[in-house]
Amino acid sequence: MTRWRPLPEVLPREARHLVEQLRALKDRTGLSLAELARRTAYSKSSWQRYLSGAKQPPRGAVQALCRVAGADQARLLALWDLADTTWPHGVPVAAGPAGPVTDAPPAGAEYRRWRAAALVSFGVIVVLLAGLLWMLPSGSG
Repeated sequence: MTRWRPLPEVLPREARHLVEQLRALKDRTGLSLAELARRTAYSKSSWQRYLSGAKQPPRGAVQALCRVAGADQARLLALWDLADTTWPHGVPVAAGPAGPVTDAPPAGAEYRRWRAAALVSFGVIVVLLAGLLWMLPSGSG
């Protein structure tokens, strides 16, 4: 079981409770942060930030951890919803890393996923517009 560092004092109760539950779930898996990163779309350094309370975990990270741990997503997502309303957005939170300090660059999986979704959406819009233009009656009669 990991010996976690204390959470930042500035974290609201709801955010603190979410991080504590995520830590317990991560401990239950028995996985290291590197192993957790390999099994999810989030890097080791991202998991360090989420589990130290330095950064709010995205909803998808909570879902990914639940899948890996075989836990009930509904309960943790409800905690995430509560924490989301109180998390100190834009306020730097002084916290040490959640695990051993290593230099691991962020994977950028979230950005790649967002970019792919944007490109697919754009392509769908172009195809729909082309179809509508093709179906319009021609001006000659």
